Amino acid sequence: MIVVTPRPTEKAYGETKQNTYVFDVPLDANKNQISDAVSSQYDVEVKGIRTLVQSGKAVRFSRGKHRYPGTSYRKDSKKAYVTLAEGSSIQIFEDAKADEKEKK
Repeated sequence: MIVVTPRPTEKAYGETKQNTYVFDVPLDANKNQISDAVSSQYDVEVKGIRTLVQSGKAVRFSRGKHRYPGTSYRKDSKKAYVTLAEGSSIQIFEDAKADEKEKK
């Protein structure tokens, strides 16, 4: 069983209006495993999944005053865009909406 975590970004929040939710998933997870994990963790019916692997950024660092700076790379990450069936939804960002209404 893999663990999927929701991605708390503005873009991911905007995708929820089209009934699509964005999750961070392990690099070795396939679409079937992701579908099973989302279904079991959130009790919803998954309609479709799109995945992408984001390559780690190159980061330069200094090795000293007179040496050429080295380059290392951040870790790769994998995202899954999960589209749910009609009538299904996940209450991920509902707490944020309630807090905004209370502030007003």
